[in-house]
Amino acid sequence: MSSAVFPYKSAIVVTCFPEQSPWLASEIEALGFEVVSTNISEVETVGYMDDCLRLNMWLRTGSRVLYQIQRFPAKNANDLYSRVRAIPWEKYLHADGYFSITSYVKNDTIRDDRFANVRVKDAIVDRMVEKTGKRPDSGPNKDRTVIHIYWKEDKVRIYFDTSGETIAKHGYRKLPFKAPMIESLAASTIRASEWDAQTPFVNPMCGSGTLAIEAALFAINKAPGLERENFGFMHIKGYDEESWQGYQRLAKLQMKAPAPGLKIVASDMNRDAIKAARANAKTAGVEELIDFQLCDFRETQMPEEPGVIMINPEYGERLGEEEKLLEVYRQIGDFFKQKCQGYTGFIFTGNMNLAKSIGLRTSARIPFYNAKIECRLLKYELYKGSKKQKD
Repeated sequence: MSSAVFPYKSAIVVTCFPEQSPWLASEIEALGFEVVSTNISEVETVGYMDDCLRLNMWLRTGSRVLYQIQRFPAKNANDLYSRVRAIPWEKYLHADGYFSITSYVKNDTIRDDRFANVRVKDAIVDRMVEKTGKRPDSGPNKDRTVIHIYWKEDKVRIYFDTSGETIAKHGYRKLPFKAPMIESLAASTIRASEWDAQTPFVNPMCGSGTLAIEAALFAINKAPGLERENFGFMHIKGYDEESWQGYQRLAKLQMKAPAPGLKIVASDMNRDAIKAARANAKTAGVEELIDFQLCDFRETQMPEEPGVIMINPEYGERLGEEEKLLEVYRQIGDFFKQKCQGYTGFIFTGNMNLAKSIGLRTSARIPFYNAKIECRLLKYELYKGSKKQKD
């Protein structure tokens, strides 16, 4: 990204789904950035605009990469308008371009976030008309320049959303099945499992295959940004296409062969699920790394060498479903005990009542959210023999 347009380091905020920030922070640190602060759904670091390109390329667990361009106080919408209009937008935006506004607003003078968005849009357009004589288009689409407003009480921060469309989706899932786990959440649960990418990873009830595909992408170190052709940063003045192409080349060079004999298994009793999972894996370039099995989860052929087994069963969100699922969760517990000895077992669920019927003691309960549903990644040490023998 051209240093003439953005010659300075600034705050970079990476957002994520609630409770994913520990795994996002570890990813950001692994890329060489300092973590300045974290909260439940974001991690803050510092860097140049060009660093946003790196973060968009390599982050598996994030949602949006926000580059701060200004911060200031504003008590009301008129203050907001005047301060936003004072920003030199003509340096950043193409006069014949398109931009959209997103926002988080918590200010007593504003009843509707959309009003704040309109005032910001008006300020930007008025400035651009004054300085360039042209009026850029604006609207809801996030496929070009995206400007994000964070306004809490009298504190305002203005960001470029350099991701545009969320990077929580990794671009390969063309055939979803039922209610799939979003890719960044799947990647976060795999990081939380501490799977080493050497031992087997088994995913019964695989649905559209997201967990198995994310495991395979992790195993070959394939950057999620390689699947994307469009980002928000590409539509800001000063976008350096050569810099992005350099990161693409580097990401390809960093890919590696999977560990010798690595086994990743995805099973489901639904033929359409396996069809969707296989198609998605093909799009992601990892179809050959995954052993797809059409069977009931209890018939999954488990690799002899123990590793990680992770199941994301239904939660029973609708009335009457919970009773039917009680038996399924009991069967999962029996399957873990009888066929998964030596493995580390994980169940991702948004229904802790059903989880009680698994009948095994958890060694960890890691909090997550799936959309707005509070969930837990339940960890089970599936010892061979008794725990006393293991000790």
